[in-house]
Amino acid sequence: MNEELAITVGTAARQAREQQGLTQGDVASQVGIAMEVYSRMERGRVLPSSTTLRRMCMVLRIRADTLLGLDGPSPPDEALTLALADREEDPPSLRRLVRALRPLDEEGLKAMGLIIQGALALRER
Repeated sequence: MNEELAITVGTAARQAREQQGLTQGDVASQVGIAMEVYSRMERGRVLPSSTTLRRMCMVLRIRADTLLGLDGPSPPDEALTLALADREEDPPSLRRLVRALRPLDEEGLKAMGLIIQGALALRER
């Protein structure tokens, strides 16, 4: 349950931060925590304390119920969320690529999938 909640909070925080045009460093600085800690929160690795959660809501201009995933439909399938989540053991270049793909719609993801399949086919030759 805590893992699911951490992913929900992290996903909502990332979306709110991106809508505000802020970097992780901007948010971390204004909240008063280390950027690395904030990064782990966005990736669903740790849950913020209640005080930090409140500060995040103020900085990100988001309601706590939204940040906690209590204001809308059920969160996406946990397996899919975990599959898309950044993993600390992945190289930074792969994590950047995954983050770049997240905002794409279904059509964009299909197009990127075709590009990747083509690149892999060329590599196998």
